[in-house]
Amino acid sequence: MAAAPLSSDQLVGILRDTVVALVRRDGVDLSARQLGVFLTCYLNDGAHTVRGLAQELNVSKPAITRALDRLSELDYVRRKVDPSDRRSVLVQRTVKGAAFLRETRHIMTDALSSNKAETSSRRGG
Repeated sequence: MAAAPLSSDQLVGILRDTVVALVRRDGVDLSARQLGVFLTCYLNDGAHTVRGLAQELNVSKPAITRALDRLSELDYVRRKVDPSDRRSVLVQRTVKGAAFLRETRHIMTDALSSNKAETSSRRGG
């Protein structure tokens, strides 16, 4: 039996629960922009550049640069000069960033489970 698709209210609830759990945990918080840049780098295959991230996320290059500055401070990404075009900077994933992504996935899975349980109990299931 296929799972029923989640409603928009359920999706927003999962997002809320995930963000709250990320804020409550020990460690640093990422802004929405920083998290968007981080997730784009980790979930979309291929090489990432400041220009490409700015186009993909439809924000300015300086905004991407500021987000990458913070993500670099946290060692969630690294910048490397593109050997084929020295004017371009490639954004690389790190071990610490991959660990943060795993933690975020666990938090979202927990949020999804608790949301499904909540929905089921409201329905009397």
